[in-house]
Amino acid sequence: MTATLTHIAHAVAALGDGPLSEPALAAHIHPLFKQVLARDSHEIYLANHSLGRPLDATAADLAEGSATWFAQLDDAWGPWWSEMEAWRVATANLLGAVRGDCIVPKTSAGQGLRAVLNSYAGTPRVLSTEAEFDSIDHILKQYAAQGRAELHWVAPDAQGLIQVDELIARLDGMDLLVVSQVFFASGQVLQDIPRLIAAAHARGVRVLLDVYHGYGVLPLDLAALGVDYAIAGSYKYLRGGPGVCWLYVSPAMLDAGHTTLDTGWFAKREPFAYRRPMPPEFAAGGDAWLESTFNPLGFYQARAGLALVSALGVARLRAYSLQQKGYLSGLLTAHGIRHFGVGEEAGAFITIPHADPMALASQLKAAGINGDARAAGLRLCPDLLNTEAQMREAVEVLAAMLG
Repeated sequence: MTATLTHIAHAVAALGDGPLSEPALAAHIHPLFKQVLARDSHEIYLANHSLGRPLDATAADLAEGSATWFAQLDDAWGPWWSEMEAWRVATANLLGAVRGDCIVPKTSAGQGLRAVLNSYAGTPRVLSTEAEFDSIDHILKQYAAQGRAELHWVAPDAQGLIQVDELIARLDGMDLLVVSQVFFASGQVLQDIPRLIAAAHARGVRVLLDVYHGYGVLPLDLAALGVDYAIAGSYKYLRGGPGVCWLYVSPAMLDAGHTTLDTGWFAKREPFAYRRPMPPEFAAGGDAWLESTFNPLGFYQARAGLALVSALGVARLRAYSLQQKGYLSGLLTAHGIRHFGVGEEAGAFITIPHADPMALASQLKAAGINGDARAAGLRLCPDLLNTEAQMREAVEVLAAMLG
């Protein structure tokens, strides 16, 4: 076990097994974040649903990965490959995936979507929603524009929500369903996902679930869901920064021998043998979905955040998130500020509708409150590093701005 994993394990063990509380977190978990918490004297960070705050250990982990390069040169690929495999197994364990090779490293969720679209021999008929994240929406539209996919869209209802029954009603004749677990703008948690997947499979439709906005803060068991594909990454609640993402390919898809045009030499059966058979020979299992040379330092970058979330447990993190959202909602209500995204039917952030949310977010940031905005409004997301005092101060500043 690395020094990082040992240190985090000791901190979480000292925390105990009960529900998370602010005093216990301050005593045992906050010391793991001294560098970013030093910023709290001049900024209250409530954009935890966007770029997650890194642990102090992340800097040391990155230094370890680069030191391996300096010390071993091309022999560094041995420990680098081991780090990647450890990351795949840890990610699979957190997601309820039964095999580490079901997790295929990607630099973005969009890269994972393209790999799935490019696994079809013909032109796939794709059903998606108008509420998907911008990158997913952009990729799907470009594939349609180039004649590489036939797209069908489901719009939100009058309340701005995506309804599972509407998705099910549109499944006939489709090849692939692309849909979010948590919608990025509204925070809506899609209900009845197991029923949706079962209905899709009954019609011969594969399902790609975008779990990026719930990964690490909503409990997830991909094997139990029976989903065919899933995409997400470490940028948000996993505290692993950009460039460390993954595509989940189910064992059933792997065992069926599906491959993709998004390939490269690491997907070959024996990449270092440099043989060039025709047709190409693919590695076994999920390794057949690997691509060309990857960035090994990303797996060091993501190590500490993944270890912390795994040790704390996503169920405990979700319970504490709901507690914090409830407290923040009470403060907003007391100041007469309209908001939505409270409770279990929403993700980890609360949204405040506003005519110009981007300008409001900029104004707040200038006042030392760091949130962000989307078309639906200003988004605020407390996490286990935020205190109730910070939330009170943030709402008081917001209330003064809104008049």
